[in-house]
Amino acid sequence: MKSERLLSILLLLQTRGLVPAAELAERLEVSVRTIYRDIEALSSSGVPVYAERGRHGGIALLPGYRTDVTGLTEDESRALFVLAAQGAHTDLGLDEALGSALRKVMAALPEPHRPAAEMTSRRILVDQAPWLTRQPTVDLNVLSAAVFTDRRLRIRYRRRGASEPAGYLLDPYGLVVKAGVWYLVADKAGSPRLFRADRLDSAKVVDEPVHRRPGLELADVWETLRVRLEQRPRELRVTALVRSASLDLLVRLNGVRLTADPVPDTEDGEWTRLELGYTSLMETRTLLTFGTDVVVLSPPEVRELLADTSAAVAGLYADPDPRRTPPGPWPSLSC
Repeated sequence: MKSERLLSILLLLQTRGLVPAAELAERLEVSVRTIYRDIEALSSSGVPVYAERGRHGGIALLPGYRTDVTGLTEDESRALFVLAAQGAHTDLGLDEALGSALRKVMAALPEPHRPAAEMTSRRILVDQAPWLTRQPTVDLNVLSAAVFTDRRLRIRYRRRGASEPAGYLLDPYGLVVKAGVWYLVADKAGSPRLFRADRLDSAKVVDEPVHRRPGLELADVWETLRVRLEQRPRELRVTALVRSASLDLLVRLNGVRLTADPVPDTEDGEWTRLELGYTSLMETRTLLTFGTDVVVLSPPEVRELLADTSAAVAGLYADPDPRRTPPGPWPSLSC
């Protein structure tokens, strides 16, 4: 453990320059006294390390000193190659750069660790994209250009259920990929907002400096938006039966709406009872996706809505010229 800690200190100093002893102690989860003992050990082994006293002091290496030691263990090497499997870098057009970086890492690895790292790259595949996902129409490089150059973005965005896209001027914090879907995290008029990349009709970098709220980073704003999304009030409670053969699929697609654990409803196990929470009446129409494998028991207004929607769909298909059928009094099911 001490040897790994010494190597971690060396690499941190090489990357950061002057680092306060208290910060090193916090990052390595040891006491400041232990850090100073480690510095003495490094100095005794010939590493040109020194400590500067005072309020703005810290620990540093002599200027120009570098080490070629990677310090990677076998498990760390394998973890790198799992991380580098197909994923976000593909969407950002970084495949070639990643391949070059991996070749450099492979060359720097200790000889005994190379077979394990190479085998990992051949035996582990990470595909983050969900099935049948829509691809963004806007090049993600446009969004990343705004993020990395600290410039504002002007976008046209198609909100759920809207017939036409709306225009916004945004102050971006960064990009997040969650479950294979890319999101732009940005402020709109000083308030945090989340925009799905696959709903963007257009995006243009504006030659104006970004106006972010002071003291906030991407991770802070993302956490605020994530919690807000996951904790939205779901006041409409729905009790339904689902055929057990479709239970797994329904839970995968509607797991966030479950308000209680599913319970068997019949002795033969054919039906399972579910309690679901929705933010609006119209959201419940997604249950029609499961056809006759889902039956809503309550509340009555949900049963009435699903019955009316099903009757309207049946009428549409019964009409030899469905173009004459007037639209129903409900918004579309667009995502």
